[in-house]
Amino acid sequence: MSSKSQSGKFRVKRKTDNKKMRAKLHQTKIWLKENRTKSADLIMDRIRRSLIGYYNYYCITDNSPTVDLFCDCIRKLLYKWLNRRSQKKSFNWEKFVLFLKKFPLPRPRVKVSIYDLEITLRKFCEG
Repeated sequence: MSSKSQSGKFRVKRKTDNKKMRAKLHQTKIWLKENRTKSADLIMDRIRRSLIGYYNYYCITDNSPTVDLFCDCIRKLLYKWLNRRSQKKSFNWEKFVLFLKKFPLPRPRVKVSIYDLEITLRKFCEG
């Protein structure tokens, strides 16, 4: 994917491969399905660690929209599978939002600015 920077110069934008994102979502779905009866602490700890790892790998310049989409999909999967812990619905969306306040999910932040690295590498190579 390509675009222009704020200064109007051409630059390549990076984006998570849809196949990779779907695979990680599928893996999370299977784990949630198998472990939905475990304690909320254990489930949320595992999801939190998984999200942090995903963010550390994929949170680079220009990839924020895709990472935000991934986070939203994880939130929806959590709602779906935690709601299937009993015969009747455990949550409506308002209760789920309160649950997420008690067990917050980490928010994505850009970890690496590729363009800052490029400038640093140029200085390193010249000096």
